Amino acid sequence: MIGFIFRRLRAAIPTLILVSLFVFTLQKLLPGDPVLAMAGEERDPQVLEYLRDKYRLNDPIAMQYLHWVGDVLQGDFGRSMRTEQPVTQLLLSKLPVTLQLAAWSLMFAMLIGIPAGIVAAVRKGTRVDYGVNVLALSGISIPNFWLGLLLILLFAVKLQWLPASGFVPFSEDPLRNLQTMLMPAFVLGASLAGTLMRHTRSAMLEVLRSDYVRTARAKGLMPRVVILKHALRNALMPIVTLSTLLFGELLGGAVLTEQVFSLPGFGKMIVDAVFNRDYAVVQGVVLCVGVGFILLNLLADVLYRLINPRMRTSP
Repeated sequence: MIGFIFRRLRAAIPTLILVSLFVFTLQKLLPGDPVLAMAGEERDPQVLEYLRDKYRLNDPIAMQYLHWVGDVLQGDFGRSMRTEQPVTQLLLSKLPVTLQLAAWSLMFAMLIGIPAGIVAAVRKGTRVDYGVNVLALSGISIPNFWLGLLLILLFAVKLQWLPASGFVPFSEDPLRNLQTMLMPAFVLGASLAGTLMRHTRSAMLEVLRSDYVRTARAKGLMPRVVILKHALRNALMPIVTLSTLLFGELLGGAVLTEQVFSLPGFGKMIVDAVFNRDYAVVQGVVLCVGVGFILLNLLADVLYRLINPRMRTSP
């Protein structure tokens, strides 16, 4: 297993290089001059030249990229052009919010989507199946911001059970932290649950038609044992892949949901950075998300081998 992980990490190096090139060059294509945005209305030529030298904007693009990569390899993502704060510090301050929101959202999605997909597959063609599919399509189709506003109206305004917006760190007040996370996590989880349900249903239907499932039923095993022990375990492969990709997608930040609930996560930070032409922040966030995707794909490969023993013999 250690050798397998090492080979996957070695294969990820070219991908990381391509991601860094993509992040750096795409940022340079954005319209506008960040120095002009920083200088404000009084654009003294000497100040503009000083800022361009400070942030190495007068250097050739290739040299700018090499300087940036060298700093990143040392753990230095640069400084924000707007606040002068180290980007590493900004990332570390926003990362716990994004990780917590992503984890809660995926938990809601799995608790809703996987059982619903199993029930729909077992009761294929019945009213239960049709009802679950309608709910799944509704979850996928309903815009997150609209569902979020409805939840705020119901639970924050009408019932006054939960706060309408804001964020409290877990270290300060665990209960308040949970209250601020419930609604945004459910909003994101509801849309992901529909996707997970449909994939779970398809995977279960394919497995339930397999010979070994028919053999298990012929042996007289209880339906619950056949479904949960024999069918579900083999249907988990595509679900694991999808779950890791969905978690990686959530790491990029749920922009609309974070805006509706005023959560200070990656999504809100990168939108503000793009509007402010804050190159270093945008590059840092996108690079971290790219690394997160690569690590999550590695995690999916490891889980494959743990779930399916046949894959442990493959290179």
